Amino acid sequence: MTTRTVPPGLAALQIEMARQHQDATQSYHGNAEIAATIAKALRNNRDLVLLGMGASHAVNRMVEPTYRALGINAITLPLSEQLYAPLDLGNSVVIVTSQSGESVEVHRLLALLGQRGNLFGLTLEGGSTLAQSCPSLIGRGGTERAFAATRSLLISLALHQRVLAALGDDPAPALAALTAAETPDVAAAIAALRNCSSLVFSGRALRGLAEAAALGAMELGRLPAQALEGGQFRHGPLEMLGSDVGVVFVKADEPTAALIDGLAEICVAAGSPTIVLDASGQEPVAGTVHISVARATGVAACLALLPPVQRLVIDLADALVENVGTPLRSGKITRSE
Repeated sequence: MTTRTVPPGLAALQIEMARQHQDATQSYHGNAEIAATIAKALRNNRDLVLLGMGASHAVNRMVEPTYRALGINAITLPLSEQLYAPLDLGNSVVIVTSQSGESVEVHRLLALLGQRGNLFGLTLEGGSTLAQSCPSLIGRGGTERAFAATRSLLISLALHQRVLAALGDDPAPALAALTAAETPDVAAAIAALRNCSSLVFSGRALRGLAEAAALGAMELGRLPAQALEGGQFRHGPLEMLGSDVGVVFVKADEPTAALIDGLAEICVAAGSPTIVLDASGQEPVAGTVHISVARATGVAACLALLPPVQRLVIDLADALVENVGTPLRSGKITRSE
């Protein structure tokens, strides 16, 4: 037998994931003051615009539904869209999410906005341009080094949960997901998906988690991958289904859980390998590969499902790509448009 050498990109991902729960928990407990400030701004002005790029945009999409459930008029936009088709931000609280705080879009936005109230940052780097330009939630442990987002996603979710808790959302389920992380086996899902030529990730309340997973599959596995909110999946894209198109659903304890089950049944009938990563507490859909964690909703469901989603995406990519985690055309911090 020969011992496989772990590619450096994969080793970097493993290092990040090994520390992500501890860093996320410490990030939550270390940002009470700034979270209270943001919550106060949101009580005074209930319009919230969440801006970010790539995985930062995806994590904003994960938390957007919970802000709305608390009566905050939250909308999430890519930073680049705000630059070229801008919303009027004059009457809104704005949170700019960037793990490095240094991407070209962050620099351009800050130059355009100048000094203004109700502008906040969320970053892993306390010395970054973003953090030095506005009051910011700061994640523990500094900038993520691995190419694809893992630790930064979990930390960013924890930081948003700190703000949500200051707005009255019960943080106990989210903290439980961080302190008692589940590690379900994803081997059957890898076996089902490894011969697929393209992937679809989908969710309803967890649509942002599906978007983060699709991004990871493209970055690491170099596979065509589409993220579709469940309703959007029904409106035409079902025509893509077939044995070479894998489908991955993410599901929480949510009113739309049965709608996800109906979609999963269609995917199975069409011959698509179908995976359900499930925090709903409901029974599996026949013909799917069912991966479950404890029943959860909202940010807690995202925190519980994110690690198995990471493992699924990374292990699948490792089965398909020789030098997984080493980018060919991209960089960790994007400095040109």
